[in-house]
Amino acid sequence: MDSSPTQASRERYPPQIKYIIGNEACERFSFYGMRNILTIFLVQYLLVRHVPDDATRQIEAKAVFHDFVSLVYLFPLLGGWLADRFLGKYRTVLWLSLLYCVGHLLLAVFDDNRQGFYAGLFLIALGSGGIKPCVSAFVGDQFTEQNKGLVKGVFALFYWIINFGSFFASLFIPLTLNKLGPSVAFGIPGVLMFIATVIFWLGRRHYTNVPPTGRNPHSFVRVVRDALFPQQKVAGAKSWLDHAASAGHPTEAIEGARAVFRVMGIFAMIPVFWALFDQKASTWVLQARTMDLMVGSIELAPSQLQALNPLMVMLLIPLNSFVLFPFLERRGIQITPLRRMGAGMFITSGAYVLVALIQLTLDGGNKISVLWQAAPYLVLTLGEVLVSATGLEFAYSQAPREMKGTLMSLWNITVTIGNQLVSLVARLNFFTGMAATLFFYAGLVFAAAIVFALIASRYQVRDYFMPGTATPVPDRTVPSSNPVGGERKAL
Repeated sequence: MDSSPTQASRERYPPQIKYIIGNEACERFSFYGMRNILTIFLVQYLLVRHVPDDATRQIEAKAVFHDFVSLVYLFPLLGGWLADRFLGKYRTVLWLSLLYCVGHLLLAVFDDNRQGFYAGLFLIALGSGGIKPCVSAFVGDQFTEQNKGLVKGVFALFYWIINFGSFFASLFIPLTLNKLGPSVAFGIPGVLMFIATVIFWLGRRHYTNVPPTGRNPHSFVRVVRDALFPQQKVAGAKSWLDHAASAGHPTEAIEGARAVFRVMGIFAMIPVFWALFDQKASTWVLQARTMDLMVGSIELAPSQLQALNPLMVMLLIPLNSFVLFPFLERRGIQITPLRRMGAGMFITSGAYVLVALIQLTLDGGNKISVLWQAAPYLVLTLGEVLVSATGLEFAYSQAPREMKGTLMSLWNITVTIGNQLVSLVARLNFFTGMAATLFFYAGLVFAAAIVFALIASRYQVRDYFMPGTATPVPDRTVPSSNPVGGERKAL
């Protein structure tokens, strides 16, 4: 066996990777720890003094929670811009992490003050969202041509650590809120975020730092702007985007923008999925609050059932990849990415039918065990795996390298739009009772799944194997160039 230094370097991860992985593990624990108790804290602690009516508190709590999640997935635009244009990835992550720590401190200190607490939520959204696009790219920067084959393994490790951290945060922080109160429950995630920042800082002398790239003269926004308002019309243009050539944009940039618009059609219905998925930390928690929380001699916290989601994700992805999908394909059923996503949206509708039926039982005066929520959690997680773990991976393969960052930003924006939909519906308070709201969302995502299937049936899949090139192919499983995979929680 070749034991040369070059061969050895191919078999080992760069030593600085341990600092980034350690940072990610602690940061994700801190984020999911505070996020998963947020709704129940708002209803049972913060808003009690200001909003006497419990039903009104639930409406405000849902709106605040989903506004917060919306910001978390909007601020990656700012973080990516700062890193690319001015600061570089390392300084962007470090400085925003410090603001992130301050946000956690405000949550722990102002647990009885709305203004102070909401300021903390804003800083956490800014920090968490801002570092989101930087960390994954920063990991990739640490690899060279000699060891680039190890990149996929690193991101697989990231994925498992994230779900592992989310599982234990969801399991223990709700209990901490019940037993020790909000200051400690929010303080522990704050300590973990501080540790995450210190770990990241400790690796400062070892990182490979790619300098900021500065302004991209052929970005998606500039191409679209110059196509809409061209300096002059391009003779023989086949579409409006071709007029961007008059501003000096190369063919590759124009084709990249065209590819983004194609994928935007696939993205159009995805916000409805996120509107349902993220309510497991709001509406589902509020439902659990009214159920029997005793399991034998152990009393669960209403937020604790959320631990089922990351646990089930870790089980379902290998089960789907190595058992279910091969089984279906052996029987001639082709499992393409678009079919997975469409199936996932239909399945998500089923999860909401289940929680709506649980709510009808509760409304009928029956006190049933919170463990009944395990079934809809399983169905919802299957929907997540099919939509989220497939969607970004698929979209990433559908545009050239120069536009992949744009597609990741658009994917994050679908989460923002979905959560704003929930916030709007909560504030308008259209429906009488939780059951009616749950059935509304079940019908909404079912209708969105039908529209998605119609759009997908007309979509021509393209494989971008090299920058600036694309090959139309039949709708099939597309090899991904995205090392992160598609799982939304990933980074």
